[in-house]
Amino acid sequence: MEVIEKLAKTVGQEVEWFQKVVDTALTLYFKNESEVGSVYSIAPPKIIGDDSPYANLIRELHLGFEERLVLILALIPYIKPNCLDVFLIKNQNLNCDFSEFGGIKDPSQFGFLPTLETACFILGGHDLKARFRFLSLINGDHILYKRGILAVDTEQEFGIHQKLKVSAEYLGLFTIGKRELPQYSTKFPAKEIKTDMEWKHLIVEDKVAEDLTEIKEWLIHSDRILKDWNLEKNLKAGYRSLFYGSPGTGKTLAATLLGKETKRPVFRVDLSLVVSKYIGETEKNLGRLFDEAEHKDWILFFDEADALFGKRTQTKGANDRYANQEVAYLLQRIEDFSGLVILATNIQTNIDQAFSRRFQSMVHFPKPGIKQRKMLWNILFNGNFKLESSIDFDELATTYELTGGEMINILRYCALEAAKRDEKKLILKDITTAIRREYSKQNKTI
Repeated sequence: MEVIEKLAKTVGQEVEWFQKVVDTALTLYFKNESEVGSVYSIAPPKIIGDDSPYANLIRELHLGFEERLVLILALIPYIKPNCLDVFLIKNQNLNCDFSEFGGIKDPSQFGFLPTLETACFILGGHDLKARFRFLSLINGDHILYKRGILAVDTEQEFGIHQKLKVSAEYLGLFTIGKRELPQYSTKFPAKEIKTDMEWKHLIVEDKVAEDLTEIKEWLIHSDRILKDWNLEKNLKAGYRSLFYGSPGTGKTLAATLLGKETKRPVFRVDLSLVVSKYIGETEKNLGRLFDEAEHKDWILFFDEADALFGKRTQTKGANDRYANQEVAYLLQRIEDFSGLVILATNIQTNIDQAFSRRFQSMVHFPKPGIKQRKMLWNILFNGNFKLESSIDFDELATTYELTGGEMINILRYCALEAAKRDEKKLILKDITTAIRREYSKQNKTI
């Protein structure tokens, strides 16, 4: 059975169960208690043998009666909003809405938008004890919020009036079986970065490879170390690393491959949309970014991080104080973040020491040596083109100091020249011309 068919069946059964629970809750509330017993007497659908993403999540998180009701209530406005029309009835005695139903009426949307108060009413009705028990169970620290399954409205204090809303990521999982990652925008100033390369294609010195492997192994084993071995009280969940070295030495590729190897999305933060000249705006932009990424196993990659994480200045005026406050805020958010944060810079000393002390690792990406350059020449050029007999990659590697990024530029130039000749063949003249172009960028000659 296709994943969408499985989801339609599973979620459809949850909706039917929800409707029975609501009918019972309303009957109890309007005093027809002789007809029914309790909302809890209506058992949720069995999910044994159900391998749909929705059922898998219920099992994985061990969701109980109340939590399953909250989850399907949050999903219903997207899949079957008419199920909530019953909450639009008027109190005839007062000629107004039933305030105890909770919910929000958004002028831009038709229908009833549920809040935590709506779930509280369905489960508790008049029973204060039941309502209090629900409020103690479902709060901002609940796994549904910590995992980002339910979206939090950060514009208001968390409480009974919090709108129940499934995050875009999990809405995709529950409807088409695929998590929908947030799109690049001013509200989410980061783009997902991917690569077709594999771990074996990352050509770096042995020490760099060891440092990167340590980060990868932490991502793989951290849950076991922190939760199964009960070390959460001693070790923080997040991991912070500094990548530094010349441009083109593999910092971005390494970050991307760490995500690919551990099946985590990697987001490169666009600092031009984060940093603001207006007081408080930079912190607000960063706050939204970290709130969105929290507890989602994402990797945040801050390229050219000097602009945001640079050294604090001596306080000579109001602007200096606010700049230093930004750094202090960043420091706190990075330290509290539960995922992997990678800062990349060309020069290590540009990063404020307050951050440096809190890195779990600092990885230096030096320019490739002769051994690495030989490997890069062969990986990038050999096998993709016919080669002019005079081309000797070992000699090129020994003679010219180039980074991986510069070699990719050389490959691009040579491929274009070959296409113009209508011949998939490399000639030495094109390679040396391309090398000369790269050297000229640094005012060097060959």
